[in-house]
Amino acid sequence: MIADVMSAADQVPSEVSSGASAEAVDTARAVLVEQVGGELVGEHLGAEPEGDGVVSHRFACRQPGYRGWVWAVVTVLPGDGLPVTVDEVVMLPGDDAIVAPEWVPYRERIKPGDLSPGDLLPADEDDHRLVPTWLEGDRPDPVARAVVEEIGLGRPRVLSLEGRDAAAERWYAGDQGPDTPLAQSAPGRCGGCGFLVRLTGPLATMFGVCANEYANDDARVVSLDHGCGAHSEAQLRRKQLPPPLPDHVLDTIVRDDLEQF
Repeated sequence: MIADVMSAADQVPSEVSSGASAEAVDTARAVLVEQVGGELVGEHLGAEPEGDGVVSHRFACRQPGYRGWVWAVVTVLPGDGLPVTVDEVVMLPGDDAIVAPEWVPYRERIKPGDLSPGDLLPADEDDHRLVPTWLEGDRPDPVARAVVEEIGLGRPRVLSLEGRDAAAERWYAGDQGPDTPLAQSAPGRCGGCGFLVRLTGPLATMFGVCANEYANDDARVVSLDHGCGAHSEAQLRRKQLPPPLPDHVLDTIVRDDLEQF
């Protein structure tokens, strides 16, 4: 039957295939009005051929809340003197339509600080930031993995080189790096502060943890060339010192003198 329709469509005049048929427009409008109501159907905006004998007609949409959307009515001309039929009626967004933004997976929408108590964010098995604890080049041994997980001899995975570099770049470019206004105006760098707690491993060459409870970065990782006004060796300048107290005045007034006033 499909072959019969296709062969009949080959005989359709070009003006009908292009959507210029008045019969097709009237049929499309009539079916659309029957489906959604005449008050929601606007003027005919045009037609586009979708294939042999298949034309998509567009009508303005007057549905409240759907500014810029259009009604699309797909018509089919079977041929052999048969009337135009309607295959589908849908509402589609136009160029000025307000549509929802492109869907983004939940994992990609999460930002630092979004996790609440009870929320879980498992790392993928192929997360490039993590590698198995075994030495590079060794094949993971399922038996060894089971032993490690059972008796707690170590972590199954550790930071990869890419994960460590990404963390270092993120920390260094963040608020605890050297380029913030706080660091630029600091009297000294964290690398020479007595409140700095040193890290171990490769990251220790660039970062430490602040342990000054009065500092803005207390309990945070800071770069060694970061700084703040709570540096352990900070000294007030002369103009920042409180003004000196005036000299003591010897009070020579006695009670008899007061009674004369």
